[in-house]
Amino acid sequence: MPASPIGRRTFLRGSGVALGLPLLDAMTPRGRAATPATSKRRMVAVCTTLGIHTPYLFPEKAGREYAPTPYLDAMKDHRDDITVVSGVSHPEVDGGHSAEASFLTCAPHPGATGFRNTISLDQFAAERMDADTRFPSLVLGTHGGGSLSWTRSGVMIPSDYSQAKVFARLFLDGTAKEVAAQVRRLKDGRSVMDAVGDRAKGLQKGVGPADRDKLDQYFTAVREVEQRLARAEEWSKKPKPKVAAKPPTDNIDRADIIGRTRLMYDLIHLALQTDSTRVVTLQVQCTGFVPTMVDGVTLGHHELSHHGKDPDKLAQLKAVETAEFAALGEFLGKLKGSKEDGETLLDRTAVLFGSNLGNASSHDTRNMPVVLAGGGFRHGQHLAFDPANNAPLGNLYVSLLQRLGVEDDSFASGRGTLRGLEVKA
Repeated sequence: MPASPIGRRTFLRGSGVALGLPLLDAMTPRGRAATPATSKRRMVAVCTTLGIHTPYLFPEKAGREYAPTPYLDAMKDHRDDITVVSGVSHPEVDGGHSAEASFLTCAPHPGATGFRNTISLDQFAAERMDADTRFPSLVLGTHGGGSLSWTRSGVMIPSDYSQAKVFARLFLDGTAKEVAAQVRRLKDGRSVMDAVGDRAKGLQKGVGPADRDKLDQYFTAVREVEQRLARAEEWSKKPKPKVAAKPPTDNIDRADIIGRTRLMYDLIHLALQTDSTRVVTLQVQCTGFVPTMVDGVTLGHHELSHHGKDPDKLAQLKAVETAEFAALGEFLGKLKGSKEDGETLLDRTAVLFGSNLGNASSHDTRNMPVVLAGGGFRHGQHLAFDPANNAPLGNLYVSLLQRLGVEDDSFASGRGTLRGLEVKA
């Protein structure tokens, strides 16, 4: 007798909990490739959402003998630590500011009605690396309301933007009562498969081979979540690392984009230095406020990004963006000054800095500004691709994944590594 059909809303129920089933004819099996336990490769991805004026960033000459530009001059101490990449973009990613959602996912047409995002580079890496750290990833922002990070089901992971709260999560231990409450919450999450286990086994017997395989994939994924919860429970009982830095006070000046960014860079440095995580994203959420702490700026940042080549606006925009690159240079300097097992933290950390907009003034998403630092790559060059026929930025993402030990040959629109980007001998 053929098995009875399973409804799309079927749940496995047991001991007061319910576990929803996947859509069995649509689930995509996925593999897993963990990095070696001894590897401590890391990645930080930063997106500044109002673009970068690329004539002040991209050198005229490709290769290693390029003349520095104003923005690169703000990081002149790190010329041999960075690669400038021009002529890249995400195929079919349009929509102006909406492209923020696709910066790390490469998902096409983010401004379209019914758009559904895909998993972001950082979350894909965190899944596959399986690093033994307190936090699989940190998702940070300078302001609330956005994020670079998206789950496998296309749901945005909200960013943490309170510097004080991020510091507390990383380094301040809770009271015994708070720790016990956290352990209880984790155990509740881990009990789901136990509660529906017998029903799950029975269900697998009543379906065909193809659906049995799909259910096995699904239950395996659930068990992987439980394993992560179990590790989180173990970490919740361990004391957090102690650092000499004092807990920061939140910078409540929403217009101080540079100050808020610097504070986040400091926290990222501490998180990497203590191996609290190996994957971090930071969305520099530029606003319409007049940037404070930048001399000579009288107009709002958003207005400056829509400069229309007005000389006064370009001069003010240059001041703001030069300060952004100076802050990035300071962050790279801190990573370079930190040692781990005979290497610098910068050698072990790939830092991607860029924007979803190639020309913010016209909302153009082609020719995106990209700077890559550290990570053990052979830097000191300008990789220039065709500005009229861009190379996929996703190829750089494949290079980053492979450097992290994730042996995949593709990611989203990336179909191979980025040509010309080599690892140090």
